[in-house]
Amino acid sequence: MYFSKAKLKLFILFFVTSSSNLLIISINCQDDHILSLPRRQVALFIFGDSLFDAGINNYINTTTDYQANFWPYGESFFDYPTGRFSDGRLIPDFIAEYAELPFIPTFLPYHNHDQFTYGVNFASGGAGALVETHQGFVIDLKTQLSYFKIVEKLLKQKLGDEEAETLLSEAVYLFSVGGNDYFNLFTSNSSDLHFSKKEFVGMVIGNLTTTIKEIYKRGGRKFAFANLCPLGCLPAMKVLFPGSTSPCVEDAQEFVQLHNKALSELLQELEGELKGFKYAYHDFFTSISQRFNNPSKYGFKEVIACCGSGPYGGLSSCGGKRAIKEYELCDNPNEYFFFDSAHSSEKAYKQIAELMWNGTPDVTGPYNLKMLFEHSTFI
Repeated sequence: MYFSKAKLKLFILFFVTSSSNLLIISINCQDDHILSLPRRQVALFIFGDSLFDAGINNYINTTTDYQANFWPYGESFFDYPTGRFSDGRLIPDFIAEYAELPFIPTFLPYHNHDQFTYGVNFASGGAGALVETHQGFVIDLKTQLSYFKIVEKLLKQKLGDEEAETLLSEAVYLFSVGGNDYFNLFTSNSSDLHFSKKEFVGMVIGNLTTTIKEIYKRGGRKFAFANLCPLGCLPAMKVLFPGSTSPCVEDAQEFVQLHNKALSELLQELEGELKGFKYAYHDFFTSISQRFNNPSKYGFKEVIACCGSGPYGGLSSCGGKRAIKEYELCDNPNEYFFFDSAHSSEKAYKQIAELMWNGTPDVTGPYNLKMLFEHSTFI
């Protein structure tokens, strides 16, 4: 990507081990094209919450409030519940597919570590950037980071230091975190309510910053983020304020706007501060808002939950395994933006994944995921 406008003629030498012959290949390329050489496998490491949780909460001692390992979750693609909070695949599943990777294994159960060269999914449903968010029931971001450090050691044991360091340097680190920290304020009597909105957002962003810098210290250079969706418009949030005449809960929207602004500013700062740091920032808030405002344009008939109960399907009863046992289930999740009270359908996640993978800078920038996977840190 970073070449002069003049054509470059490169001679690449390959020694063929089965022969004494020397093969010489001449390649002409322009500055706006990536060399069409065989691409090194690039690993994907995933951090965050239920938007990315591929089933790690199945293996921790928690409640069904933070699990999705029961029917009808998974019905549209897997035909059985995997622990994903959707009727099918999630954003990281599609990203892995586009990057020609298998489904990325969760860190737990631990016997999956033979596949860790493809990357690892640490994301935990209900988790936040703050340790205090649903503490004791989920795997918070700090603990996810500690699991990553264990994986680093395992990779060095398996591959040797040099190859493991190369893998970690070339890998993409994908994040979705923060939503639970703010949502929790509206569903608990947490003392965190005594903080101002700006102070609380600063705490969340501060913990995320610590995690990013720790991964960077261990070789990570390519990061991807989805900012927060309009939390105040989720069925699960709207049902908490039944008398409201507003289409979304404005208090929650204020947290989101502050968080997204702070996250964007943080990434720009890190780009200038950390040598080689590159990132993709997807404007999840805008992507989701566009689908809320004009669902038919994107192939949806409803922006309420396919599975749940109460107004908007906003009560978290999908599957009947939580506090409320009775629930309704739609016939076709593809017609619904939401599958349950707080999580999207597979169709919606695929649309967002496509924008994250090859979206233009107005929606995913300065890099998109495709560019991060193709860009070598050694160029």
